[in-house]
Amino acid sequence: MPLLAAIDQGTTSTRVCITDADGHVVSQAQFEHAQHMPRQGWVEHDAAEIWRNTRRALSEAMAEQDIAEDDVAALGLTNQRETAVVWEKKTGKPIYNAIVWQDTRTNHDGDVYRYQQKTGLLHNSYPAAPKWAWILDNVEGARERAERGELLAGTIDSWLIWNLTGGSREPEHALHVTDVTNASRTLLMDLRTLDWDDDLCEALRVPRKMLPEIRPSIGYFGKIRRRGPLAGVPITGVLGDQQAALFGQNCLQENDAKMTYGTGLFMLLNTGSEPRISENGLLTTVAYQIDGEEPVYAQEGSVAVGGSLIQWLRDQLGILKSAAETETLAAQVPDSGGVVIVPAFSGLFAPRWRPDARGVIVGLTRFADKRHIARAALEATCLQAREVVCAMGGDPDRLRVDGGMTANNLLMQMQADILGITVQRPANIETTVMGAASAAGMGISLIDAPLSLGPTTTWNSEMAGPERDRLVSAWEDAVGRSLGLA
Repeated sequence: MPLLAAIDQGTTSTRVCITDADGHVVSQAQFEHAQHMPRQGWVEHDAAEIWRNTRRALSEAMAEQDIAEDDVAALGLTNQRETAVVWEKKTGKPIYNAIVWQDTRTNHDGDVYRYQQKTGLLHNSYPAAPKWAWILDNVEGARERAERGELLAGTIDSWLIWNLTGGSREPEHALHVTDVTNASRTLLMDLRTLDWDDDLCEALRVPRKMLPEIRPSIGYFGKIRRRGPLAGVPITGVLGDQQAALFGQNCLQENDAKMTYGTGLFMLLNTGSEPRISENGLLTTVAYQIDGEEPVYAQEGSVAVGGSLIQWLRDQLGILKSAAETETLAAQVPDSGGVVIVPAFSGLFAPRWRPDARGVIVGLTRFADKRHIARAALEATCLQAREVVCAMGGDPDRLRVDGGMTANNLLMQMQADILGITVQRPANIETTVMGAASAAGMGISLIDAPLSLGPTTTWNSEMAGPERDRLVSAWEDAVGRSLGLA
């Protein structure tokens, strides 16, 4: 049976997963990369390290089960979005660290809604274009080199595809391409034409000649270079990470929705064949496009801090020995003892979009201990998710969930309680990488629908309305304090 390989290049690690055409995972490998935070609000990655880890993960995943290149029919790719890279066309060397989607150095103080009707995005620090412009303006000689055609710009998918298909070693084969989902996160693509917009490129000061060609998500992105693993295997599916999760969850019908609990929290709602511009602080994005077909759009609510709050408790404060300990500690107390955490480490994203917000922990007394703080962290996750669900409108009766945090059963029950609706988790919660594998398989017509994620587990709300109202009121008060610190 032909196999499918998928690269999941995320905010904290790079993973490769190899599956069969029935969705069974055959092999996988994963490597973390360093988080660089040179100043307050700045978050960077070493793009060269990410490329090295991608090659290592591909090699290890194949070696683990002695998989040959001929066994793999196609490769899919999913990636952290909005993270911006600029590199030399001749040498393949990045001229500056990749500026990560969480980074706030490029926040814009003017009209954030200026480009929303055309791009679906807000003009703030989130999209990739302001990050590319910052690099060009702050690396000596970079803007002049870009105008001469010596530099390339891309999000992580473009960076990896360029290297996978040849890079500086095989420049005659290297492709500088992206897909519509990643392009729709740059602030430079017109949602309706699915092409770079010259006026936007000029306004945001990003030379169009640096940018990759935009292609459908499910289609052809070249073949992997001769050097290294999977030589000659076609790349036939590329999706931004949250769109990959939507695809992996089989949310292919209008009004299907999913919430991913990863480094951040991301809810996507399939809105069908027309882009729907939000008035409630949500973004409009391309969900996916199959080659030869019209695009499918989505509304998105993005929360900057989800699992990264747990990492902060573990790594910076030392409260946790492991992320899994959060569930154990939180389960030891019936509530958070009045402790409320607003993890506005990068400001507050959807639906508030307040970059001036600051993280706070309120309600501390001598009664509170690490168990209450752990529970408050889980409540913060659920309450942020609730704000996004409410901003979506309608009256959903269920929420499909995925991502690493959903392995926490207590969190899932708390989420059902705070939303007051049913929460459903598939057996395979790694829907992002499975979405990429599915896109690759559909790109070569090996499969005609996303791979199976197995049976679902369901949580129903058990919380009384007054208790839910109390939690929401305490959250609103804490958010007010967070905003008052600016």
